[in-house]
Amino acid sequence: MAMPADANPYGDIFGGWLMGQMDLAAGSVASRHAQGRAVTIAVDAMKFHAPVLVGDEVSVYATLESVGRTSMTIAVEAWRRARHGEDACIVTQARFVFVATDGERRPRVVPHV
Repeated sequence: MAMPADANPYGDIFGGWLMGQMDLAAGSVASRHAQGRAVTIAVDAMKFHAPVLVGDEVSVYATLESVGRTSMTIAVEAWRRARHGEDACIVTQARFVFVATDGERRPRVVPHV
């Protein structure tokens, strides 16, 4: 849920807060696929479609899009729904790139899809 502390003076939620929520969702997908630690190395094609307002419920959906030798690209969408409404709309989408790392924080090979 978007809270007042996450908003600008006009009541719109900061894009950075939303990006953070998207990074958490993408990181969950990446670490699950990598079966261990994975770190964000890039965000590509971030697009804001509509504002998120204080009180909106935000849902974030992340899907593994492609896998390289050590990297994974995760497609992420964020949707908003007014707190007391039923209609939802997409507010942001992006691709996050993660690299799997070992215990010494060096890139490591990830499983293929």
